[in-house]
Amino acid sequence: MAVLLHMLKRLMASFQTRLRELFRGTGLRQVRLVCGVILFAYIVSHFLNHALGNISVEAMQTGVYYHMLLWQFLPVAILFYTAALVHAGLGVFALYQRRQFRWKTAEPLQLVLGLSVPMLVMAHLIGVRLGQALYGHEKLYPQELYLFFVVAPNKLWQMLILLVIAWVHGCIGLYFWLRMKPFFKRAAPWLLAAAVLIPTLAALGLYQGGRSVAGDSDDTEWRASNLTQRQVGTAAQGNTLEHIADGLIYGYLGLLGIVLVGRGVRTLRERRGGMISLSYGNGKTVRVPKGLSVLEASLRHNVPHASVCGGRARCSTCRIRIIGDHAALPEPSPREAFVLARVGSSDPSIRLACQLRPPCDLSFFQLFMPHALSANEGSAPARIGQERYLVSLFVDMRGSTQLAEKRLPFDTVFIVNRFLAAVSQAVIENGGQPNQFVGDGMLALFGLAANPETACRQALKAAGAIAVHLDELNELLSHDLRQPIRFGIGIHGGEVIIGDIGYRDHIVFTALGDAVNVAARLQDMTKTLACQAIVSDEVRRTAGLAEDALPQQEVAIRGRDEPMAVRVVADTRRLSGLVDGSERVAA
Repeated sequence: MAVLLHMLKRLMASFQTRLRELFRGTGLRQVRLVCGVILFAYIVSHFLNHALGNISVEAMQTGVYYHMLLWQFLPVAILFYTAALVHAGLGVFALYQRRQFRWKTAEPLQLVLGLSVPMLVMAHLIGVRLGQALYGHEKLYPQELYLFFVVAPNKLWQMLILLVIAWVHGCIGLYFWLRMKPFFKRAAPWLLAAAVLIPTLAALGLYQGGRSVAGDSDDTEWRASNLTQRQVGTAAQGNTLEHIADGLIYGYLGLLGIVLVGRGVRTLRERRGGMISLSYGNGKTVRVPKGLSVLEASLRHNVPHASVCGGRARCSTCRIRIIGDHAALPEPSPREAFVLARVGSSDPSIRLACQLRPPCDLSFFQLFMPHALSANEGSAPARIGQERYLVSLFVDMRGSTQLAEKRLPFDTVFIVNRFLAAVSQAVIENGGQPNQFVGDGMLALFGLAANPETACRQALKAAGAIAVHLDELNELLSHDLRQPIRFGIGIHGGEVIIGDIGYRDHIVFTALGDAVNVAARLQDMTKTLACQAIVSDEVRRTAGLAEDALPQQEVAIRGRDEPMAVRVVADTRRLSGLVDGSERVAA
């Protein structure tokens, strides 16, 4: 019972920690993204319904029944309309908040398209949904297609423009969100095909359905069944709905006008409030009004500044290190603190340029120079940073110092190279990638082409294979070694930043982040704990190993407030068998 209570307490503590991290990492952009995904799901559902017009109007009617069954279900309807209002409101706020528009072409285009959607959709929304709520209208596909193709063909073009604008706006937003995900490169062709086919089929479905309705509308019986007062309402009701729609459109345009006036007033106040100097540490200094973020100031003055996510606080490539006193700077927002914590940065002098809005003169230098992303121009294209889950395996050779003291330099290098070759072979055989060689140690990465569960299992099997390969090496060199080559391994998994790091001809592909640092520190701990490997409980759990498969211990990790649960492995040869056994159980 006590053990069960202890496990429940640990699960609750873990859940609370994850919940706190979730709220810390949630900002206005994340709320807008979630709302946008909900709205895009509605658009996809609606477009697929339109595409049924390529079959028949009856198929469209059947499809819209299920469409409405989902989206008019009360909890879903509340979620949908809340998302619509919040997304539109945050879009208007983004117009006010953004001070610098010299972004890549797609970003201002996305903003303009998003702001135009409420104005275009207002008349359709009022005519269908408010007409149903106020007068009990039952406007479905026959009535709407009759309006577009017979009564007011000009409204058809307005509807098609709305469909294109909403779709393009949503696709741009999804692209900015997904482009840094590990699966995006593989999924991009399929996503592009869907982005082209779905709206095309929807437009063709509307055309085919409209032609069918236009032909049927000449029949008196069809008109009597589909154009009743209950379905389309009276002329007076139509005028009332049109006046409401016009009023809302004018109100929305007035709101945009107020926002633009507010931007102008803010600009005047910032200029009167004084200018500040930003010094880039390389002799470059710019003068900007107070209130601009460091990244916005760089863009305004055409100063190259790395920012893979475009200033959305979804990456840390715009990081800067403050030179001198940073006490006068505002505290990091929850989102900025979350991103910095994710990459293991606890130094208060390191900030995100896209989030820091300095109130006074500031000197700093960039941690990721933008030319590093294209420094190998003319050769292989640089791999820009992206965030993903990887498993880091650090392995280090024990006793290399004593080895070097008693041998010629050439002999020492020969043995170390044979050690690294044996380790690299074990890593490659199990799906990993040797990444960095530091003296007699190596960092290997797992998960570059695999999911987290597979990556954790690959890393554990690689640790077992390292022991086997080194046994063979020790036997081969037994005549020259006074004692067998020993090693220590640390394994940990988590979100890291991967990309090309370096300068000019000295650029390497590597991983940065807390997970990498923890793996290195776990490897160091194998010396004090007298074991061959230390595996974080995160890796053990993700790999699917049983709770009692390996002895557990809690250790203090430098830079972490709370102790970390790890698994101590006295003999890494066991790991391959444990992983194989768990795979058979899962199968």
